[in-house]
Amino acid sequence: MSRWTSADLPDQSGKVVLVTGANSGLGLQASLELARKGARVLMACRNPAKAEAALQRVRREVPGAAAELVSLDLSSLASIESAAEDVAARVRALDVLVNNAGVMAIPRGLTADGFEMQLGTNHLGHFALTGRLLPLLRAAEQPRVVTVASTAHKAGTMRFDDLMGEQSYGRWSAYGQSKLANLLFTSELDRRHGEWLLASAAHPGYANTHLQSGQGSRMLEGLMKVGNSLIAQSDAHGAWPELYAATMPDVKGNDYWGPHLFELRGHPKLCDRTDKAKNTADAARLWELSTELTKVSY
Repeated sequence: MSRWTSADLPDQSGKVVLVTGANSGLGLQASLELARKGARVLMACRNPAKAEAALQRVRREVPGAAAELVSLDLSSLASIESAAEDVAARVRALDVLVNNAGVMAIPRGLTADGFEMQLGTNHLGHFALTGRLLPLLRAAEQPRVVTVASTAHKAGTMRFDDLMGEQSYGRWSAYGQSKLANLLFTSELDRRHGEWLLASAAHPGYANTHLQSGQGSRMLEGLMKVGNSLIAQSDAHGAWPELYAATMPDVKGNDYWGPHLFELRGHPKLCDRTDKAKNTADAARLWELSTELTKVSY
């Protein structure tokens, strides 16, 4: 097995990369490493103060980094459209889109457009953003889209009869559904546009990021704190699979990359997914529903 790390990233000079959720965790680490290798990194973030702090960290750790901020709230279709227009005004082409941002296991809430928050942010937001940025991706020589999923997809089920959790809602089942949707989106994006676009997915394993906080239960947060200290790898190492998928020449369409050690930590390797995540009928159905809900057509 290859012991690949971010130090093995190929040169990214001349490439433009957009990373969602770049203000912390995996997104910030991915932005740092891509900037370190010469990419122009568009750091798409929702919170202006956190975004500015993240940008200053990149510039501090990577002197001369070509990094800049893009205002993006994935829970708002209007914000997504505005962000895509902003990016189009700045760059001629987009080489890599890393759909990294996400929310995890939160109490039920709604996006600005009335979608269940986890599905709306983790899947529908990225579906809409990718569609809005498609012309810029088409203008690149070898464009890639990397969507960050999770091992939680294994517990996910596409509840097409109650997609938004209106009849019943569980914070973890909703999260699993959103991560399953990420993999179905990747496979359908590859099926529809794989002749010119490399669409792949990645997951960080068990990485110590801000997502483990805010679970609403002291006991659960206490268990996660113990898990973070004993089992989890750093967010820097957790970013390795998405960085591999975003840059390495052996990556293929619909690949799914994750850590090698029980898919919890370690170096990037190809991973399998559940049969539900390989269901082509569900992937096509989700695509059509996503188009209808977001009003973004590819």
